Amino acid sequence: MSVSGIPWLLGATLPGQRGRAGRPPMGLFSVLFPVRILSPALLGLALLAAPSLTGCVTARKYDDLSARQKADADGKAAAERQLQATTGQLQKASDELAQLRLTQKRLVTDSTETGNAYRKTRSLYNDLNTSYDKLLKNSDRELANKSSDYNKVAKDLARREAELGELETTLQKSKAANDRLAADLQTREVRLTELTKALADKDKAVDDLKARVSKALLSFNSSDLQVKLKDGKVYVSLSEQLLFKSGSTKVDPKGQEALKKLATVLQEQKDVNVVVEGHTDNVPILRGTAGLTDNWDLSALRATEIARLLTTAGVSPERVTASGRGQYVPVAPNDSPQNKAMNRRTEIILTPKLNELFKILDGNSAAGK
Repeated sequence: MSVSGIPWLLGATLPGQRGRAGRPPMGLFSVLFPVRILSPALLGLALLAAPSLTGCVTARKYDDLSARQKADADGKAAAERQLQATTGQLQKASDELAQLRLTQKRLVTDSTETGNAYRKTRSLYNDLNTSYDKLLKNSDRELANKSSDYNKVAKDLARREAELGELETTLQKSKAANDRLAADLQTREVRLTELTKALADKDKAVDDLKARVSKALLSFNSSDLQVKLKDGKVYVSLSEQLLFKSGSTKVDPKGQEALKKLATVLQEQKDVNVVVEGHTDNVPILRGTAGLTDNWDLSALRATEIARLLTTAGVSPERVTASGRGQYVPVAPNDSPQNKAMNRRTEIILTPKLNELFKILDGNSAAGK
């Protein structure tokens, strides 16, 4: 606000304004703050607040709305992916839940039948008591004649009373079992919800990991390097051509470049375990190769060398495992040069840690005992 605008705030005549007869013209400040309450402090506040009266927030609100709309769209797409990834596991869990509900229904039916039998026996017991009372009202002669029948009825009554006691016990046991089943069912439903969420989180973590690794290694030829999902893990398969010369255990510069890029991703993904597997074809190594007895030795040393390069590039050693599989896990028959080249590979298997999922599964196991 310029100095020239101050008189207008303090009471100067507005452009085109004419003062009332006998009264000085009023400016904006005179209207907001009467002259009789004007103080130096209020005057300073008025001068500081004047620029903010002309601010405009329309553009900012539009940007916020656009960002919120984009976030909603991204969230919806992520939710649809999660839903598709967990449908199979959720269906299996739902089937188990339906079986539990069927068992509960059967127990309820058993309890109802036991209750009906109990009421029927109680009715018979009352009838027997009535018959017994009638016998007592007969004469001594009739009582003597009916003594045999009385003894029989008394025995039958005793037997019925015993049966009634057993039925009452059975009914109580059935009710207790039904209550336990209902509580167990509720617990399983809670754990099912937790398990479903944990599986969804795990699948999302694996998908995100694959996307990050694929992006980091995008510049390499697909015939030399492949990234794929298998059994809930991310497999990075590197050909011998990319990593090693024939019979060598030292990684070529181009292979070292790929491993450094992969190590950069793994440094950011600290909850991922790394297994390095070396694989060969079925062609025996040349005799006299220093330090090597067979393809098992070759695959193990290659896996160890790659593991060492990953840890040197920043991956924590406790997360890395190296193993040699030799010629015993081929991906194709060793019946052509092309297939043998496919079998001469190193696979780096990335597995997100599943501590949270294992806690839920351990809780389910403990609850079932």
